[in-house]
Amino acid sequence: MKNYWDKAISFGEYVQTGKSRLENPANQQEADFKHYYELGLQRIDRTLKKYIPNEEQLTELQSKNFDGKILIISEVWCGDASATVPALVKFFEGRNEVKIFLRDSDKSLIDQFLTNGTESIPKVIILDKDFNVKNSWGPRPKFGHELLLKYKADPENYTKDLFYNDLQVYYAKNRGKDAVQEILELL
Repeated sequence: MKNYWDKAISFGEYVQTGKSRLENPANQQEADFKHYYELGLQRIDRTLKKYIPNEEQLTELQSKNFDGKILIISEVWCGDASATVPALVKFFEGRNEVKIFLRDSDKSLIDQFLTNGTESIPKVIILDKDFNVKNSWGPRPKFGHELLLKYKADPENYTKDLFYNDLQVYYAKNRGKDAVQEILELL
């Protein structure tokens, strides 16, 4: 895990990478994902402006004496990531180091943390101070997963558009609180 950590980037570099890919796509996928990069960057900006760490959650973090690191597998274009990654970064800021590993740059890390056989992101890997994996979380909070299951159970009546809309409304209202709480429970 230390090798992945060393290859990972800061949150600022992550956002800058997204902006660069939006403005100067290096390949067809980046060009095809232009709209998703735009949305991701807008959502990241909104989350950064709206998210305020919850005092009770900060107290809970302090009580756990967690001295490890947080490694997040992500991409800027991902809707789930744009809602949770900035909140996690702000929550752990000044407390525990957080770095981001770009999923599409090297699939060997995500291949170790598949979700039902898929490369779903974000994936949060909780590391101890010696880079051992303590736990992992992702790609979305329990409520978001429940919405996904509702869509998969009845896609004709609960369409993909409704699912995506409900998920983004949830993220906008929740502002990362559930994701932070679920990760706190895994520390």
